[in-house]
Amino acid sequence: KTVKFTLKPFTLIGATTRSGLLSAPMRDRFGILAHLDFYEADDLEKIVRRSAALLGFEVGGDCALEIAKRSRGTPRIANRLLRRVRDYCQVKTSGKVSLDACRLALKGQGVDNEGLDSMDRKVLESLIDIYDGGPVGIDSLSATLNEESDTIVDVIEPFLLKAGFLKRTARGRAVTKKAYTHLQKKIPNHHKADLF
Repeated sequence: KTVKFTLKPFTLIGATTRSGLLSAPMRDRFGILAHLDFYEADDLEKIVRRSAALLGFEVGGDCALEIAKRSRGTPRIANRLLRRVRDYCQVKTSGKVSLDACRLALKGQGVDNEGLDSMDRKVLESLIDIYDGGPVGIDSLSATLNEESDTIVDVIEPFLLKAGFLKRTARGRAVTKKAYTHLQKKIPNHHKADLF
């Protein structure tokens, strides 16, 4: 049974990271379809500075850029890291935010200089150490990590793919030379040809 409502004109805005799961008729009902990319570090630096001002503390340019570079192209992550840097500096440096303090705070959060967190590294290390660099299917990787496959696909993989640490092949996920180098792992001889 169809129910009709009389509504005043309104604007509906929808957002998803998985538009392919929406039916075509549903997608087509939206007047404007837009795709948003990850933010660049210089744009994120401005966001970090503005957020710091709203939080009532000053963050130097070097620290703001450091946070921006490690925030995976996402303002929400940049703001989360900024708050952790602020907390660290309030406790350890009497509120003074230096580049060194910023780096120590980020290291304490498990965020490395490429923006990888402990789960990212766990995925890459599992692929290298257990699956010889891959390729491996998502179900096998999910079982190895004891993590839902949707979490790997929707949360972890996008950044690893964008940053060039991971690639998808017809046979599954595989690490890249960049992953071996970043994790300081030796590239097996039988993989060298595949990675170049």
